[in-house]
Amino acid sequence: MSRKKPSVVRVCMAKRVATAWLGKHAHPEYRITVYAGSENLKNLPGLLRAFRDNKTKIGSVVPLDDMGIEPGFDRVTIWSKNREGMVELDTWLQSKGCETTGIW
Repeated sequence: MSRKKPSVVRVCMAKRVATAWLGKHAHPEYRITVYAGSENLKNLPGLLRAFRDNKTKIGSVVPLDDMGIEPGFDRVTIWSKNREGMVELDTWLQSKGCETTGIW
């Protein structure tokens, strides 16, 4: 039995297709992790969801429509494509006494 080696042309074409797809669909994403400890902010995940859905305002921060929220035991992770909005949100959270990782 002879095995055929993969065609170099097919491999190059697959790489080009994958590169084009990733270039079209990939986007930067910025994250903040907020740790528990602020006595002023109860139910932070609920507050952030209401903020995302335009049901409440947080200071002068523009709502982040694509914001994702993942609550944990002692932390809340937030992510979005909007870097400027995340910087404003991080500044607001720190002014309220929350400890954050900053944007990464």
